[in-house]
Amino acid sequence: MADPRGFLKHDREPTSYRAVEERLSDWSCVRQDFDRDKAELQASRCMDCGIPFCNEGCPLGNIPPDFNDLVYREKWEDALSRLQSTNNFPEFTGMVCPAPCEQACVLGINREPVTIKQIEWEIVRRGWEEGWIRPQLPARRTGRSVAVVGGGPAGLAAAQQLTRAGHTVTLFEKNDRVGGLLRYGIPDFKLEKSVIDRRLEQMRQEGVIFQTGVQVGVDLTVAELRKSFDAVLLCMGAEAPRDLQVPGRELDGVHFAMEFLPQQNRRNAGDTVPSEAAILATDKHVVVLGGGDTGSDCIGTSHRQGAASVTSLELLPEPPRGRHESEPWPESLRYTFNVSSSHAEGGERRYSMMTKELVGREGRVTALRGVRVEFERDRLNRPLMPTLREVPGSEFEIPADLVLLAMGFLGPVQTGLIEGLGVDLDPRGNVKADTKSYATSEPGVFSAGDCRRGQSLVVWAQWEGREAARAVDAYLTGDSRLQSRDAFV
Repeated sequence: MADPRGFLKHDREPTSYRAVEERLSDWSCVRQDFDRDKAELQASRCMDCGIPFCNEGCPLGNIPPDFNDLVYREKWEDALSRLQSTNNFPEFTGMVCPAPCEQACVLGINREPVTIKQIEWEIVRRGWEEGWIRPQLPARRTGRSVAVVGGGPAGLAAAQQLTRAGHTVTLFEKNDRVGGLLRYGIPDFKLEKSVIDRRLEQMRQEGVIFQTGVQVGVDLTVAELRKSFDAVLLCMGAEAPRDLQVPGRELDGVHFAMEFLPQQNRRNAGDTVPSEAAILATDKHVVVLGGGDTGSDCIGTSHRQGAASVTSLELLPEPPRGRHESEPWPESLRYTFNVSSSHAEGGERRYSMMTKELVGREGRVTALRGVRVEFERDRLNRPLMPTLREVPGSEFEIPADLVLLAMGFLGPVQTGLIEGLGVDLDPRGNVKADTKSYATSEPGVFSAGDCRRGQSLVVWAQWEGREAARAVDAYLTGDSRLQSRDAFV
């Protein structure tokens, strides 16, 4: 696999970013590419470890040792073929995936892991530049039709797989453009939308029919949907946000993150956001509640809009630096301190802080009042939520002209399509379906992605879309030639 001694001869070269003062003046991608020689050298660090845990760490079943070896040997087109055999959209994961493959890299036990995510991006970037990525048309059409509801990564992966299997696929998206959170959730400085558009064009040439501006269950009734298609796959995501239940929540200037972020993406796309509806951080003291990726995106967007200050508040204690004892190698890292490109651009991060009240003047928020909290710990030193208690005398107040709620999502929006279909829900309010058949309680209706598993990562969404497509194909034809992840792990 690559150079057997490469990891001894070369250190990890991390992804580099444009200078902060430069990138804060625009909305272009903050990441910088590797040149060809650097990518090949970094690929040489992939050791002949015998048991590639990176493969198991990737939900898609990508096989990094294979494409790393091919890159090292300068067989870039073969590397692309290997990568796309498991991953429909490596440009998405190569940009915004948290890289659980790297967290499982054997080299990462006592050294820096291989730069798998960056190499993945370099492979697909070169594939587009060289014209190696072309439409893949099915050998024949089956005459069966499928409706995919939702244009995020799960719906896109499923639609492409089902089209390549020969079915006629119509993808319905309620927004005016396809992409889901890739389009209107993730800022352009993390994922430029031209990256999505070129893949959509490939899918159009393969035969996928995109219907935008259609809210299924409202604009298209459930009866019309069931009558028009042989199968329905639900991939609507988990868009019901977690709200903040404190006095002052009703004040102007308090918004969900997903009210704030899409507006800037629309401006960048050339759309006009009406001034009376505009949510802007310009010259404001911004407080972001929530320390995850969405909160980070709010921070970066606020900086670029010219906020007076940006403060991020998180209820839980500050995570440890590096691996926590509760997540030994090769487990994915969930409880660890993370510094995103947006965090590196400025602002203050405060932990163990609970919001008690939002105060305002003339109907508009002006400050946030809160208190510091503490937790008891379990035997692995993790905070126990039921033990949360306020610290006496730790009350605080900070200025807040704009409060952005980025505290996660509760599941799919149930009004409309889900209620109309009458599918069963799991105890968390997600559409109930297992990870083998992906079938819901209604015959011919399937579910995948965040609306089935809850809020998750783009890499999990693509995996579920691919696996659900295989299940739908088998339902329509009795069998499926679409490859399963099980074929690669």
